[in-house]
Amino acid sequence: MYPVRQTFTETDKELAMQIATLLYHLAITFWTGGVALFTFILTPALFTSLTRDQAGRIVGILFPGYFRWGVACGGIALVARFGMCTSTFIPQLLLILMLILVSIQTFSIEPRAAALKKEIPSFDTTPKDHPLRKKFSRLHGISASFNLAVLAGGIALVIMQ
Repeated sequence: MYPVRQTFTETDKELAMQIATLLYHLAITFWTGGVALFTFILTPALFTSLTRDQAGRIVGILFPGYFRWGVACGGIALVARFGMCTSTFIPQLLLILMLILVSIQTFSIEPRAAALKKEIPSFDTTPKDHPLRKKFSRLHGISASFNLAVLAGGIALVIMQ
């Protein structure tokens, strides 16, 4: 049997911090880039090239994975940030806020919006003042605001590097 080493050397600690730093930067970059790509390129392209109902169906299929991606990237970034052993807490607080927002989107807003979408026969033909459309629009507005806040937080974290 090999003896179990009880203490970490400075080299071990430096390597662990380098790995944590790398994971943090990758997670923030992938999360922020994904939000920007989805928000400013993919979704507008779908809604300009397809009917509202067709685009909505596609986006509805993508949303659960999109939001879970944010939760995963945010969780990795937060754990890695704590592993970096830095003295500044602003990035951690910002990450926690971003994770709260994306978690609300993932586990509350998106499932409720998806359920409402199933009750609306067509967004192309259902009047905007229909009660279900109003409920959906309210949830969509909250989610869009959260999404922009997460994007702004991600940009801030990239700048703080």
